Amino acid sequence: MSGAFLWTPPHLLALSPLADDAAAEELAGVLADAGLELPGVGAESATAATFSAAWQRRTHVRAAVSFPQRLYRLGTLTPSEPSPAGSARVATGADRALLARWHGEFHEAIGEKGAMDAGEWADARIAYGGVTLWESPDGTPVAMAGNTRKVAGQVRIAPVFTPVGLRGRGYAGAVTVAVSRAALAAGADEVLLFTDVGNPTSNELYQRLGFRPVRDFTQYSFTR
Repeated sequence: MSGAFLWTPPHLLALSPLADDAAAEELAGVLADAGLELPGVGAESATAATFSAAWQRRTHVRAAVSFPQRLYRLGTLTPSEPSPAGSARVATGADRALLARWHGEFHEAIGEKGAMDAGEWADARIAYGGVTLWESPDGTPVAMAGNTRKVAGQVRIAPVFTPVGLRGRGYAGAVTVAVSRAALAAGADEVLLFTDVGNPTSNELYQRLGFRPVRDFTQYSFTR
């Protein structure tokens, strides 16, 4: 039996697929015997459910699904036509306040607390060109798409955000295409992104752009 896990408190336990139910039981036992208080787990859906059940048996906590996600991998990039008016540019230090505000609005919209302070997140992304903005022809930012650094040939797009009053105009798709093109041009072998399984709009959009579903993941939160 083999598997891997990573836990950086106070975040969720990140868990790789496990060989079988016995592996989940064994891991739950080891962590429980160590006296750890896990806030939750995030893994591919079957593994997350199996470990969650094992952890409940060991610790008598309550578990609830907090965020079901779907992983997508880019196949052939297929930009939407026509593209909305405007152009993409990489965010700079002058955009810090905007990025921090949109970071907060994004997490509020998905009902999840950000892993970093909004200002720290903006600084970290600006430092390596990790956010691209879509601007209208008059230079007004109307959407953003973030990207991780390239690791093992992979770049993940996150977050993609358009303010409420500007949605439905193609800005999210346009900025996602721009970030995807930049990642491929920089030598990425794979361009990945996650969506909320329960959001049909985003799932349909990314599939139109050429992203193909890979696997579903689920996050569980644990409470006493």
